This record gives sequence, C-alpha cells and structure tokens, in this order.
Amino acid sequence: MGIAALAFYFFAVVAIISAVFVTLSRHPVHSVLWLILAFISSAGLFVLLGAEFLAMLLIIIYVGAVAVLFLFVVMMLNVDFAALKADMAKFLPIGLLMGIIILIELGLVFGNWNFASNSSELRAAITPPIEDIHNTQALGLLIYDDFIYLFQAAGLILLVAMIGAIVLTMRHRTNIKRQNVMEQMSRDPSSALELKEVESGKGI
Repeated sequence: MGIAALAFYFFAVVAIISAVFVTLSRHPVHSVLWLILAFISSAGLFVLLGAEFLAMLLIIIYVGAVAVLFLFVVMMLNVDFAALKADMAKFLPIGLLMGIIILIELGLVFGNWNFASNSSELRAAITPPIEDIHNTQALGLLIYDDFIYLFQAAGLILLVAMIGAIVLTMRHRTNIKRQNVMEQMSRDPSSALELKEVESGKGI
C-alpha cells in the first residue's frame, strides 16, 4: 500500500468521522468546528484526485467564509439550549421514525444499484481529456456553459439562506436593547439633557 492510498484512507476516515460528529454534537459551535474539519479532509481528497482548484475553493470559500459565517450566526442567535433539550424528547419518536424510513429507502436504492458497463466512459465523457484542456478551464466551461441554470439555482438558494440568517439575527426581542440611529440623530438637547441643581454635600 503506497503513500497515496494511506493518505486517501486517512482523509476519508477523518471526513466520515467529522460528518458523524457534526450531527451528534450537542453544542452548535462544536458542530461547526467538526464541519470545518470535514471540509479540510474533503479538500485533501480533492488534492489526491488531482482537482487542486476545487480543494483550494473548499478551503478558501467554505472553511474561510461559510463555516466562519455559520460560527458567527450560531453565536449571535443566543439559542436557549435548555429549551431545545426539553423539546427534543417530545419530537424524538417522530425523528426516529423518519430516520428509519430514510434508512430503508437508502437500503432499497443501494441494494438494487447496478453500474452500467460503460459507466467509466460516460463519466469521462463529461469533461474533455486533461491533455487538451486544464481542469480549471474545464470546470469553468461546465459551470458557466453546460450547467448554468443549476449554478444560478444554487446561487438563489444561497441568497434565500442569507436572507433567512439576517431575519433570524435581526428579529426583535424584548430582552435586548437595540440602537435606533434615526431617533438618536433627530433628538434635540432639550429632550436629551436634564439639568439638576444639587445642594452641596447631598448628592443626587
């Protein structure tokens, strides 16, 4: 077994374990940290496959931007974990039922899965030979030419997710005092200041 095979198994095992702990961690911050580790392991797998551009995109965009955004959103939401744990027991039977149904469906799909005899040729036909065109250029042609509508749909989904995160963080709560810039700019000294005469030695 060569170094490449050992590196593949190492990154694959770390990615699988990290993905499992993303769902099993009780604290959202820990889940985000496990997600970052899963992204880094997936980037290592992309490097082994010869897709260095995708690996760098995964590190720069997902680890450097998206995961950090998740971390800030989780910290800003001020989630009441005690209430979540109390409600978890109420929805646990429904969640287990849905999980069992999904596992049965996946078992039925992969149990009857048959690869076509020309599957490798079909996968290779998507992109031109690496001798004719660089993988980064081939990726650009696929995203912005062949699959432009799917790419735009993915952008719209990310836009909806961003708007949802803004709505969640900007919702009005009674126990938080927010800054009103227009109210501060429009007030005059008569309403902002109050002068009191204090006798010497008595204080306010």
